[in-house]
Amino acid sequence: MEGLNVADANLAVYIHPSKAGKVSQAILRQLSTLLFKYIEVFDGVVLAYDVTFRDKNAKVLPGINSYFGVKLKAKMLLFSPKPDMLLEGKVVKLGKEALHVIVLGFSSACIAEEDIREEFHYRIKHGEEVFASTSHRRHVIKVGSMITFSVKSFDEEILHISGSLIPENTGSTKWLHKHVEEGSIVERSIKKQKQKDDRSKMQEHCTGILDNAGLSLNAEDQPKKTKSQRII
Repeated sequence: MEGLNVADANLAVYIHPSKAGKVSQAILRQLSTLLFKYIEVFDGVVLAYDVTFRDKNAKVLPGINSYFGVKLKAKMLLFSPKPDMLLEGKVVKLGKEALHVIVLGFSSACIAEEDIREEFHYRIKHGEEVFASTSHRRHVIKVGSMITFSVKSFDEEILHISGSLIPENTGSTKWLHKHVEEGSIVERSIKKQKQKDDRSKMQEHCTGILDNAGLSLNAEDQPKKTKSQRII
């Protein structure tokens, strides 16, 4: 899935003197406040981090409360969806006017009716609301389906995504994966058949040249060796 990346960050965490006996715990507690929030300096939502200490020596900061700063180096896993990126999510609600999706378990996405391509028709099948493809009978989207969709926009404050199913490479993720695999098999089959046809044409071409030269590839036309020519 697109929109995920890892960034290296140099950080400084400021600890209250009362936490001096449990510095590591205090640092992790502060860093945990960054999780699942959009951080402008990282240009993304922080999903996870891995921390190493850059310097074992803390620097005391002057002020009313003598906080001390600890320098860290961290790898941050970020979620930063941009327009036209392809994301995957689980359908949690489906209606005639929209699809509602959850991405990575925390970010909500909505795909409005006008952003669903005409191939998909809303219908009730066996008492269940679905969007079914008119081009491919087994391509169905329903509650619980994992879908691949395109990003239109991302609201950084509420972590809400506006999505689209207009592109041809969007829809049921399971169906798309299977369709790609079947397409690859068909392409390989066509390639093998083409190679076979090319070999046949080459053989026919060579035979034609030999025939025009008065030669033959038949074993019966080849001169037989005499006893003196045979190798014992």
